[in-house]
Amino acid sequence: MADVVSTRPLLDKLGVRPGARVALVTTDDQGDGDPFEVLRASLRERTADVTEVRSGDPAPPGTDLIFLAADSIDDLLRIGVLRRALVPNGAIWVVSRKGRAATLRDVDVMEAAKSVDLVDNKVVAFSPTHTSLRLVIPVVLRPR
Repeated sequence: MADVVSTRPLLDKLGVRPGARVALVTTDDQGDGDPFEVLRASLRERTADVTEVRSGDPAPPGTDLIFLAADSIDDLLRIGVLRRALVPNGAIWVVSRKGRAATLRDVDVMEAAKSVDLVDNKVVAFSPTHTSLRLVIPVVLRPR
């Protein structure tokens, strides 16, 4: 059976709705490039509420989607702080290198998520060089 390539736009796969409040979190050292370069242009067509967050800065409270560029375990330590900025049904997408260039394993991301009461529930091919793993607050832990 041949591989089926999805024609669905990346923003739809990532759950970016019109008007969503989005934060792009980058590290001080992006190494071989900015993983958000293509995403940034697409986001501006869907929502005007996009915040660039540098290493060490908090994401704005009430954020729907946070995209965290992560290349190391140290980058994953930010997940706990970023979780506080999420709306209850929001998500943190951890974007990391894939293939031979990968510096993180999916189990590293899952372990970091679990340590701050988040669960992973979706993987999306972010680009030819990066993958993304969605982390959410479990329904039983969301405020009512």
